[in-house]
This record gives sequence, C-alpha cells and structure tokens, in this order.
Amino acid sequence: MLIIYIAGFIVCMGLALGLTPLVKKFAIKIGATDVPNARKVHTKIMPRLGGLAIFLAFVLGLLAVLPIIPYEFTPREVNFIKALLCGGGLIVLIGALDDRFELSAKVKLLGQIIAACIVVFGFGITVDFVNIPFNNTYSSLESWIAIPLTIFWIVGVTNAVNLIDGLDGLAAGVSGIAIATIAAMAFVMGNTMVAMLCLLLLGSIIGFLFFNFHPAKIFMGDTGSLFLGFCLALLALLGFKQIAVVSFITPLLIIGVPLSDTFFAIVRRKLQKKPIFAPDKGHLHHCLRELGFSHRQTVLIIYGIAAFFGILAVIQSSAALYEANWVTFVVICIMLFFLQIGAEITGLIGKTKRPVINFFLRMRMKANPERGSKS
Repeated sequence: MLIIYIAGFIVCMGLALGLTPLVKKFAIKIGATDVPNARKVHTKIMPRLGGLAIFLAFVLGLLAVLPIIPYEFTPREVNFIKALLCGGGLIVLIGALDDRFELSAKVKLLGQIIAACIVVFGFGITVDFVNIPFNNTYSSLESWIAIPLTIFWIVGVTNAVNLIDGLDGLAAGVSGIAIATIAAMAFVMGNTMVAMLCLLLLGSIIGFLFFNFHPAKIFMGDTGSLFLGFCLALLALLGFKQIAVVSFITPLLIIGVPLSDTFFAIVRRKLQKKPIFAPDKGHLHHCLRELGFSHRQTVLIIYGIAAFFGILAVIQSSAALYEANWVTFVVICIMLFFLQIGAEITGLIGKTKRPVINFFLRMRMKANPERGSKS
C-alpha cells in the first residue's frame, strides 16, 4: 500500500507541474492578477489563481489512486473524503472568484461558513470529544457545543493560512510542512486514509512550489491559501479523532505558525483600535523583512519555525502515548514563552509593546543599579 501512496504522491506532483503553467495562462487571460500596492512586497503584476492547479492535481490524483487501493474505507472515512472534496470545492470557487473580482471580507467569510456547514451538516463530521488534561481520558461533547466548535475551527484555520500568504512560497511551504507532519503521525498511528490524503496533497503542493518559490512565477491566491487552510483544518484535527493517545493540543502545534501569526494580528489590531480583518504590514514575514532579512531568508526562517512546531507536535503526541502529560505541559509553557519573546523582538504585537522584555530589563536594573545608571 505504501508503494501506491508514493506513486500517488509522484502523480500529484507531476500533475501540479503540468497544470500550473496552464493555470498561469488562464489567470492572465481572465484578468486574475495581483497588482502591487503599499502593503505588498512584489513590484510587478503577477497572475494569481495558482491554487487551482493544487486543487486539480489533488483531485485528479485522488481519483487515480482510489480504485487501486487494496483497502476498504469505513463509512466515516468515505464521508470524510466527500466532505473534503465538496467543502474544498466550494472554498476553491470562493477563492477563485476573489482572485478575479476581489470579494469583500464578509462575502468570503460567509462562503467559508457555508463550506464548514457542508462538512458538519452534510456529512456529519464534528469534533465530539475533548481531551481531559493529565487524565488521558476523553469526554463527549453535546452537539450544541460540538457543531459551533467545529465550524469555528474550520473557519479559523482557513483564515489563518490565508493571512500568512504574503511572500513567494510562504503559505504553500508552511502548509506543506504541516501536512508532512500529519502524514508522518498518521502513518505511525495506522490512520491509512489521512496518510493517503496528506501525501497526495503534499505532492500537489511541492509541484506547485516549483513555480511559486522566490522568485515566483505565479501566486496561489486565495484559491490556494483558503483551500490549504480548509484541508489543514480537517486533516489536523479530525484526522486523529480515532486515536485516543493524541490530545487536543496536537493539531494546534501542527499549524502553530499561521495560528500564532493570526493571534498576534488580532491582538495588534485591537491595541491599535483597528478592525480585526483590516490588512496591515505587521505579520511575521513583514517584521522579518524589516529586520533586514531577504525575501528568501525570511521564507526559510518561517519554514524552520513551522518545522519546529511540527517537531513539538511529534514530541507532544509521543509524551501522550506514554501518559507523560507533564512533558506536554512543560513544552507548551516553553513554547508560549519563546513565542512571546519572538513576537516582541520582531514587533508582531507592536514596535513599543514589549512587556516581557521590559520586565526582565527592569529586574536586571534592580539587580544591578550601578550598571543600569551607567548605561
């Protein structure tokens, strides 16, 4: 079966390599292009809609692989695949319309909610349990909690990936790293269906990255960032639903880069008294560029951060396997501390918002008053 999955990965990568130039020509023909402005880093008109190549490569690869898999999926797994395709198809349509006509944020949000509702009400996919920390047990959720929680998760993660799509290859690479992490964990846990979907999607992303990494020849646009966010929302959370040793924090770690960037963006805009959905140049990639890193260096640094989150996810799930929940607690505390320090150094919250660093500086001055007065 592994050979079939590897073959599917190669097929999807080849399809993305072949389809992306065609999608590029199509985007230029219909006017789905990205015009430079003060908030963006590129300086010339670029074709968007590249996510359509990822979606088509993934779907065609899936249709090619499904008939030859020597494994019968359960009804739940079949519903999961259908939910991913139907909801993902709607998300791609919304993204494509935005890449061409620039839809309002409210219209896009409504479309994302409808796609999430298709997953929940159309195919019965919900988060119906929560992990009880330090107890290795799970508690069932009532539907009135499970349904809005699932919709909130899908919409939130979908937008989180969309928000980090600001540099060549950034959103695609970060998503690819997260999906590769999920694939590795799914293989270890024997979750065949999730592993298959992850490998097919990863192949599609890598094929597209040949044209999207700096200097990019095409952008994925909202078509790609929304679709990858939607896929991550389902695969990162629901993919481990049947695995009792994985706690709720694992999917949060897997998609740590887009979620943390989104969280700091919300805090930053609230402090600046701006609307939550108002675009700005305060995201992680913007801050790293302001610190003097090149376009490619910035992307590679964020790739490294995404890989770090992936490693934390593996450590956390391994600790849960051996019921060492104290390890999870320590890892999360350390991660949150360094996230805050990193945000303050790079200016994610704001150029003057450095409460933790200022606290340590004050403590240092109190401990060494003579040195503080000299400086």
